[in-house]
Amino acid sequence: MKLFRKLVKSELHTRIFIGLIAGIPAGFFLGGMVDYLEPVGDIFLRLIRMIVVPLVFSSLFVGTASLGDIRKLGRIGIKTMGYYLCTTAIAITIGLILGNIFTPGNSIDQATRDKLFSAHQAEAAQKIDIASNKPDILDTLVKIVPGNPVESLAEANMLQIIFFALLLGIAVTMVPEEKGKPLIRFFEALSDTMIRTVHIVMKMAPLGVFALIAVVVGRFGTDILVSLLKYTLVVLLGLGVHVMLTYSTAIRLFAGYSPLKFLRGIRPAQLIAFSTSSSSATLPVTIECCEENLGVSEKISSFVLPLGATINMDGTALYQGVAAIFIAQVYGIPLTITNQLTIVLMATLASIGAAGVPGIGIITLAMVLETIGVPLEGIALILGVDRLIDMCRTTVNITGDSSCALIIGASENELREELPAKD
Repeated sequence: MKLFRKLVKSELHTRIFIGLIAGIPAGFFLGGMVDYLEPVGDIFLRLIRMIVVPLVFSSLFVGTASLGDIRKLGRIGIKTMGYYLCTTAIAITIGLILGNIFTPGNSIDQATRDKLFSAHQAEAAQKIDIASNKPDILDTLVKIVPGNPVESLAEANMLQIIFFALLLGIAVTMVPEEKGKPLIRFFEALSDTMIRTVHIVMKMAPLGVFALIAVVVGRFGTDILVSLLKYTLVVLLGLGVHVMLTYSTAIRLFAGYSPLKFLRGIRPAQLIAFSTSSSSATLPVTIECCEENLGVSEKISSFVLPLGATINMDGTALYQGVAAIFIAQVYGIPLTITNQLTIVLMATLASIGAAGVPGIGIITLAMVLETIGVPLEGIALILGVDRLIDMCRTTVNITGDSSCALIIGASENELREELPAKD
């Protein structure tokens, strides 16, 4: 039975990968059919997002209620937040170091700069306007507490959903067992049903991934990529370094787990993250990969992963470090050590409460640029390749979420023994 499940999962990996690879040439040859392919990708995204809210709420509630001990919940929460904040700060630092070493902004001439401005000025203005209306950190913390939980669920406000699920999970442990047990069983059934729904939706994954990738390639082509090649390569290098250095070291050191086995275990989630550019949309698959492939208990995954999809944006933070350096170099603005330390602080804080949806990094980048005095209009310079980079940084984001779940699971002895941790 285990061998059959392994073969089925392997086949799913292959199908998703084929859909992703096939979508690249299809984007070039079927560029005129983008409008027809786009609905297929949109349907796939909507199907996944349909699952997210009920799955997050039910799994987080059940995970909190099953922990029982509030002190244990607090300990896990502190470990989780500490890991996320530390890896985010490391990611931004890596981005800043690479930006200073390779100076990607110095490769953009005046003609290319003017062309990029004219092509994306309107879109940049829209992103800047959204960023200017975004609440500050204090307001974000206040708004974690939902005024109306039903409204929070309807609007998919993840921070508020997480808060309410945690509070309800703690409260149910304080009522008599005979009264609380039916509620726990209900949400256990809902969580299991949502996981089964994920299995159904994933049957469409190869086609959905194909359509999403083909639309991106067909719509943006390679012209912009060539003009911003150095900037793009520096970001991708930084993302690779963060995964192979930061996560691999942490996994080996704190969980005693093989980094290669870890990456194989979360491969389906990485492929979905790459094609959807959304941590939230990938969350159901991330939870399944961590529980079934890495052996993380439901108690840990149901708490750590929804929180990570909302506040852990390592890939986005690293990209913001490179982007800030790049835009400043294009404008000829030197960034002092103080400016760069400010970038580390602001990008880390901006990641808290950033929705796990496509393109959110541009909005938080505007907040960072404003703080260090770099013209916000410079965002227009990088919008041409933002979708491609967004796909890559989202993959890193969910990799960070999964590494945290594995490490916290190991520290709490919540890894299943039948999945050995070491080679």
